[in-house]
Parts: sequence; structure tokens; C-alpha cells
Amino acid sequence: MNGVPMAHGLVLAAVLFTLGLAGLMFRRNMIFMLLSLEIMLNAAGLAFIVAGMAWDQAEGQAMFLLVITLAAAEASVGLALLNQLYRRFKTLDIDTASGMRG
Repeated sequence: MNGVPMAHGLVLAAVLFTLGLAGLMFRRNMIFMLLSLEIMLNAAGLAFIVAGMAWDQAEGQAMFLLVITLAAAEASVGLALLNQLYRRFKTLDIDTASGMRG
């Protein structure tokens, strides 16, 4: 059994990336924006895994570990920003963040 063809995996990654990009562009709630970023990072990681498996290289899995590390850092910084945004404005609407001035 050879597994999933490369084209199918890359199409799935492209669909996931497109869904994440659409969620990032059209949602105004910061939680949904963070979830959309996570979906986009997972799509990039899936593309690395599929390409690495197709070419019999382990670098795709190593890059996926870096993507997961980046996603964890993004989640921690994003949740800290969510906390501060909610404390200051009592809402998670991203349009109210434009009122934050130094």
C-alpha cells in the first residue's frame, strides 16, 4: 500500500489553507481569527508532510515540528492579547482594537 497520492494531500492542504484564509479575512472575532491561523499553519504542515513522504525525505516531518512550535507560540501570544483586549474593552471584537493607542 503506497498511501495517499501527493496530489490528494496537496489539494486537501490547499482547501484547508483557503478555509483558514477566508476565516481570517471575514471574521471579526479574535478567537475565530486565531483558529483560522491555526488551520492555515496546519495546512502548511500537511503540505510539508505530504511532500516529504512523496520524496522519501524526513525533512517534511522536521519542518512540521517547527510549524507546530510556531503554532504553539502564536497561540500563547494570541491568548495573551485576547486577555488584554477583553480586560480593556470587555469584548473580543477586533474592530475595537483600532481604538488602542499608545
